[in-house]
Amino acid sequence: MITKITGKLVSLSDEVATLSIPPMEYQVLIAEYTRRHLQSHGKKDVVLHTIHYLDGNVTSGGRLTPRLVGFLSTPERDFFELFCSVDGVGVKKALRAMTQPVQDTAIMIEQQDAKGLSGLPGIGPATAERIIAKLRRRMPKFALLVRRDTPAGEQLKDGVVEDTFQALQALGHAESDARQLIEQAIAAGGKFKDTETLIQAIYKKQFGG
Repeated sequence: MITKITGKLVSLSDEVATLSIPPMEYQVLIAEYTRRHLQSHGKKDVVLHTIHYLDGNVTSGGRLTPRLVGFLSTPERDFFELFCSVDGVGVKKALRAMTQPVQDTAIMIEQQDAKGLSGLPGIGPATAERIIAKLRRRMPKFALLVRRDTPAGEQLKDGVVEDTFQALQALGHAESDARQLIEQAIAAGGKFKDTETLIQAIYKKQFGG
């Protein structure tokens, strides 16, 4: 199973990133949001967290083709796998739908915004309702993801925000309150190397310290 790939970005199309890892080149399927992020990197080394799957249908006389799907972080990959698990979605439809940050889609699911979800490419009203029914309660950690096109998104390590969210809930904060406190602290700027640093910033801001 190939779970991560690191190489020089040699070409980028709407649906595929080609990475050079001498002596081979790998084609990795990507979503539109991922493509926009990679476009700003130029032909540099990139890291993609991947899903390795077999595409095709042998029962109808076809053949199976191994493919890689790449994401900017492990939480984004985890979200994609959940998204694909909904009846009527699948890999290709999920890739088409991911035109915006995972955080935004997760918030729509969490808030049961069927109209917003059905506006995503390939996701109609019926599919949107199935997505909400199956995934709504599993979205809080994804709704907390920090956008990678902001300075905070480049500085925060994977897991810091989610761990802080869980810590705030353990301290008695409701889900919506905990998320708001985290978002406000991140928006105020600063570097948060770990959960402790982020919690300190949250309470310092809350109590005017």
